[in-house]
Amino acid sequence: MLGPPYERQTIDLGTDDEGPVVATLVRRRADRPTGRAVLYVHGFTDYFFQGHLGDFFAERGWDFYALDLRKYGRSLRPHQTANFCRDLSDYFPELDAAARIIREDDGHDTLLAMGHSTGGLILPLWAHARRDAGIIDGLFLNSPFFDINAPWLVRRPLAAAVSRLGRRAPRRVLPFGLGTVYSESIHAEHHGEWNYDLTWKPLAGFPVRAGWLNAIRSAQRQLRAGLDIQVPVLLACSTRSFRGKKWHESAALADAVLDVEHMVRWAPRLGRHVTVARFDGGMHDLTLSGTAVREKVFQEVGRWADAFFDAGPTARAGERPPASRQPADEADPADAPAQGG
Repeated sequence: MLGPPYERQTIDLGTDDEGPVVATLVRRRADRPTGRAVLYVHGFTDYFFQGHLGDFFAERGWDFYALDLRKYGRSLRPHQTANFCRDLSDYFPELDAAARIIREDDGHDTLLAMGHSTGGLILPLWAHARRDAGIIDGLFLNSPFFDINAPWLVRRPLAAAVSRLGRRAPRRVLPFGLGTVYSESIHAEHHGEWNYDLTWKPLAGFPVRAGWLNAIRSAQRQLRAGLDIQVPVLLACSTRSFRGKKWHESAALADAVLDVEHMVRWAPRLGRHVTVARFDGGMHDLTLSGTAVREKVFQEVGRWADAFFDAGPTARAGERPPASRQPADEADPADAPAQGG
């Protein structure tokens, strides 16, 4: 997919009501042995394709890992409903497995978790649930999905009604979607600079289903009630949101998916040590923003990591364990874009 030096490992998660389930862990090693690692989790209608993000951390002396969650990207299979879940805790098994691989198999003693959008909602809940296990040492949230981007009547009373539908008919497709403004702002065939697989990340997104929305709403209610994440948290987002339904050049200078004020409002509910950083001209995925903005984002992340983790390259005792993964550019049926679902 990304080619060397990226590698992948399939994580077997058993079966669910649709059949076999897997997740995929992508790895990019730093040039020197290191005890520090990053675990990245993508958003909804997404998968890991941001090779420049992995390169940034690897160049700073961190081994970089990215997890394609079940039914997303490299993990999506033809028999599955794309990007669907009934509860965000459904993703905890692959997060636990990825953390075991990073810490136990690959021997890292420091782990920074990084989540974007929906991944930025999943990871805080997981970090809260595992807070006594000492699994992660820090959390970086890139435009996290803390509330539904809609007027109050929609995101509260109407969302509550949809949640009830989600419990009765979880796979019911709802009559609204993500739109194409954001995708047009980032994809190279439109107004952006990034190429990615439109089968795994369609311009208009995958259908929004009632059960998924119920899972999101339940998770957001838990977060807004307050979590107890006991490691440092960096929350980063744009300074403004774009609310137009059609693409405009200003969409490339704002978050065209979520309301950034929701992120800032609910940030203190994450834990006791939360830093908020906002970037003028930042897009929904800050790491896909224009060159000048993403350089500022990387500088801030690097400075924050230096402050809390002394993030320069470090050698760990002994040799690396032998790699058991296939190079990412080797042919593998599991990496073919999934059809249907």
